[in-house]
Amino acid sequence: MSELISTIATGVWTPILFLLILGGVFFFIYSRLIHYRYFSHSIDILRGKYHNPHDPGQISPYEALSTALASTVGMGNIAGVAAAITMGGPGALFWMWVTAFVGMSTNFFTSTLSVMFRGKDSAGTIQGGPMYVIREALGKPYMPLAVLFCLCCMVGCLPIFQANQLTQAIIDIGVDSPDVKAMTFMFLGFEINTLKFVIGTILTIISGIVILGGIQRIGSWAGKMVPLMIVIYFGSVIAILLVNISEVPKYLLMIITDAFAAHHYHGNPALGGMVGGLIVAGVRRASFSNEAGIGTAPMALGASQSTEPIREGLVSMLSPAIDTLLVCTLTALAILVTGVWETSDANGVSLTAHAFNSSLPGVGKYLLLLCAFFFAITSLFSYSYYGNKSLSFLFGVKAARYYDYFYLATIVLGAVASMADVMNIIDIAYALMAVPTMISGFILAPKVMTEAKDYFRRMNGL
Repeated sequence: MSELISTIATGVWTPILFLLILGGVFFFIYSRLIHYRYFSHSIDILRGKYHNPHDPGQISPYEALSTALASTVGMGNIAGVAAAITMGGPGALFWMWVTAFVGMSTNFFTSTLSVMFRGKDSAGTIQGGPMYVIREALGKPYMPLAVLFCLCCMVGCLPIFQANQLTQAIIDIGVDSPDVKAMTFMFLGFEINTLKFVIGTILTIISGIVILGGIQRIGSWAGKMVPLMIVIYFGSVIAILLVNISEVPKYLLMIITDAFAAHHYHGNPALGGMVGGLIVAGVRRASFSNEAGIGTAPMALGASQSTEPIREGLVSMLSPAIDTLLVCTLTALAILVTGVWETSDANGVSLTAHAFNSSLPGVGKYLLLLCAFFFAITSLFSYSYYGNKSLSFLFGVKAARYYDYFYLATIVLGAVASMADVMNIIDIAYALMAVPTMISGFILAPKVMTEAKDYFRRMNGL
């Protein structure tokens, strides 16, 4: 059964990846690059230049982007990038860049729609997201897509993977004693690791304090923690690059040349050869990381206080840029310039820890642990909002409160258990969220372009 579920997960993700990347290329071409030309304008919006707290919505554009980034900038930026480098070498990063660049277009279209076609939940609160876009803009014939999105979101955004990976990172990096690591106790006939249970319980308490406060508290915490964690990570990697400054030009060139040669690719061929396999590996890792096209960013930006949908689309397009072009690139460069990708048998977060410790001995692994904690805990905050919002769409706001309690319970479950089957099921559900998001985006893309032309004409005073 485990092998079957794993096969299904791989089988589902393969066409979804093509949907995401080819859909991103469609949005990229169809937009005529209009939103890229206003990148500096998006920064002004993020800084609050146009923010009106009296506009409809629940949180500021900055808090909305921070909530979106809280879910995308997670353990995948530390462990996932290491896995991509291990399999594909430096060239994998180039294809991650390409995916992020076209993903910016996907986020622009889908998040703009999320504000253009907002609806009200059972409590009368204005909400946005792919399910509301489908209900308000496409109507009853497309409602099965909205239901599919919500059902998949409630499963796909469960925190089992994030809790499991953060717990493992804390133990691997922060705990040296084998005896402490091996301590267990029995509960209902199951042997449970004591340290994992304690960590899981602490994570649940921290998450509960924020999650039960709703999107305003999630947005407020994310707004404070996301820039802090990125600054700490940026500073740590800059220190590593300075220590290995002579290696930086070599690897910057190799990232580009190896992308078309695949000299360091160790996976199976795809799309007709080894370069194709490398492309698929890079695209898959970037799609997992920045979530462009999945539908999470539109849900976060749909809560933004705004009367101008294009502004939220412009803010949303910054998410793949920050997640992949900045944070994933930092991780990749740290792994490459230190040489651990060629000298170590470690993978995932352990490989990144080797990179940090080799250049910053003594403190490096603890800096990484601090960043990993911030990355994962903010993901736990924002994913709860997405599942809660989906359940409230289907069954009402009062019912959604029960999702929060269930969600918190699965944090402990994810911390103490190793559940490959459950994680694969979550992966399948998460992938399927892209289908309603992208279909509604394709159908309604002309409306986004009409709105964009009008907005930029007004901004230019024409």
